[in-house]
Amino acid sequence: MTAQPGAETASVTEKEIEDLKAHPTPHSLYGVGVKLFLEQRGTEAFPLILDIVGKHLDDTTMVAAAASMLWEYTARHDVVVILMRHVVQREPYNLPAKLSLANSLITTGEEAEGYGLFATLIEQNPTRRADLCENLSKALLDTGRLDEAIRILEFWHQTGEETFALVNNMACALQNVGRSREALPWFRRAVELANDKKRPAFGYAVSQIKAGDFKEGWHNYAQRDPIVDNEAWWFITLPRLRQGDDVAGKRVILYQEQGFGDTLQFIRSAAWLIEAGADLTITVPRPLVRLLAQSFPRATVKEIRKFGENREEGYDYSAPIPDLPYIVGVVSDETIPANIPYLRADPADIEKFATMLPPGRPRIGLVWAGAQRIKAEFVLTDRRRSSNLQDMAAALTPVDATLVNLQFGPPHQQILAWEGQPIADPMRSVNDMADTAAIMENLDLIISVDTSPLHLAGGLGRPTWLVSRRDACWRWRDEGDTTPWYPGMRIFRAKELSFIPTWKEVGAALHEWAANWKAP
Repeated sequence: MTAQPGAETASVTEKEIEDLKAHPTPHSLYGVGVKLFLEQRGTEAFPLILDIVGKHLDDTTMVAAAASMLWEYTARHDVVVILMRHVVQREPYNLPAKLSLANSLITTGEEAEGYGLFATLIEQNPTRRADLCENLSKALLDTGRLDEAIRILEFWHQTGEETFALVNNMACALQNVGRSREALPWFRRAVELANDKKRPAFGYAVSQIKAGDFKEGWHNYAQRDPIVDNEAWWFITLPRLRQGDDVAGKRVILYQEQGFGDTLQFIRSAAWLIEAGADLTITVPRPLVRLLAQSFPRATVKEIRKFGENREEGYDYSAPIPDLPYIVGVVSDETIPANIPYLRADPADIEKFATMLPPGRPRIGLVWAGAQRIKAEFVLTDRRRSSNLQDMAAALTPVDATLVNLQFGPPHQQILAWEGQPIADPMRSVNDMADTAAIMENLDLIISVDTSPLHLAGGLGRPTWLVSRRDACWRWRDEGDTTPWYPGMRIFRAKELSFIPTWKEVGAALHEWAANWKAP
């Protein structure tokens, strides 16, 4: 499903919404809808889109525009299936519509129908076989069906033409399935074939890191274009700090890039820059400001949106925070800065949250889902890395311990439906990551899927168990139950798409841990 061009980023006005309701077109529907999603107004956008489409089902272009938008900015791929079925029914020879439907079917778990439709399309369109195989393998990758993707791609590469997308898909599949070293020659070939070299080059870099080649991997990783919320922020135009640059007496900006977890993992190296004599400013989203100010009192910490919108003079360098392993020279496991804990909670906050928690020990913090993002490329990743409270708690309980919720965002509401062992819920009193850190300092173990609270716990030096999806993030390497990034962390790796078998493994380990736990 391909997003349509032309959507503006300026705020949606009430007049635009009223004009859309009165005189909708595919272009205006898409434009206004995307603006609403980008403004985090999805709860308003979703019913508006469905209402308009419901009144114009005879306009297949309108229906397809709505489906494209919902695919790109929501997890409601079930609705996309309904909409694309309608388009295909009215236009049975519409190949792009059939392709979108096949992708959506696989994404929603209706694999048999999706595979069947792909097979039919390949048979009926022999000149488009490469394109169709690209789409099928990408759909399988997006939904975590890695073995199926590899089998299809292996067959294709034996019998069909070589294209950038097919080579890149094979590289991604091998890396995701834990065969990162095998993925490297595929990524190198993808770079050779690509018109835009940066996309496969980024995949090549993270595969190098995942395979343990830190020296080349971190260097290549630092060649990417920063992924930020606003490319117009003034500090991005400053000279980018590189390995070997003399920072003594220089004013340096480190800024948030990608997710909260990336910042929390790599900000440890800010201490190196401070010791090297840099006058350091760290600029991050509001939920991280107080935490990092507490953790790095010799740096200036500012809220990134305000800082980016109000230019300040006199700075020498800037760098995205995930560049730090390259900047400080991480070339092996042994050179990873081990200054743990490097994140710190406020003692008064620790005491405050201590009074909110039940007295029983040990206390175990639980996180079962990652943040819910709006872009399609992230929606599917979030779905693969996230579980649900029912599956998690059913496998872990009953256990002789006090359970404490650390879950944030919409998945937090799952507590309301849980009827098993009680779960204390101090998160209703949390305003930022500094508060969450204070709660963690009162806990004896944190169990989390791969999301930002995991890195917070690791940076605090708390005993932590990571439950990783099968297509493990590159930072956790291909195998092993430990990580040099957080020596106190234990990794449980899912071996299939479902988390349920892994939760059972975690549950068995937890009962043994609780039986042997002794108060410090």
